[in-house]
Amino acid sequence: METCPSVKNILLLDSEGKRVAIKYFSDDWPTNNAKEEFEKVVFTKTQKTNARTEAEIAMFENNIVVYKFVQDLHFFVTGSEDENELILAIVLQGFFDPVGLLLRGSVDKREALENLDLVLLCLDEIVDGGIILETDANVIAGKVANHTMDAGAPLSEQSISQALATAREHLARSLLK
Repeated sequence: METCPSVKNILLLDSEGKRVAIKYFSDDWPTNNAKEEFEKVVFTKTQKTNARTEAEIAMFENNIVVYKFVQDLHFFVTGSEDENELILAIVLQGFFDPVGLLLRGSVDKREALENLDLVLLCLDEIVDGGIILETDANVIAGKVANHTMDAGAPLSEQSISQALATAREHLARSLLK
């Protein structure tokens, strides 16, 4: 019986191998220490490769890891050893492209951390529980952008706009009482 393609984790690390945004969907790494050790091994083994123009594929600890680097960010998608590499590469591109769209082409650690909510929403739109939901960059970016209350605001200000709208609503309620 064929199984549905799945992902074990999606990692976004900085140029020193530190976490920016991560999401695990597998119990292969039961503790935080095990997860950090896996991230360290993957980062160390891939940092000298030139995965800036195209995604690269590697095998680590019976897992297939597809990865790509841009500026000071390292994007990784991990699947089981019998997973299709092309599907994992599509998931990687489905994470990489909408992050680029939402950060308006300025894909670096500072922008990613300033817009961490958008990056994490991208992860949630792509994979849920290891099952691949969506890989189209425009669809993902559109869904993430629609999660905010003020759709007319620029993407960089949407979370602030949402907070201000909530504060205004609470203030109006308190004044009307």
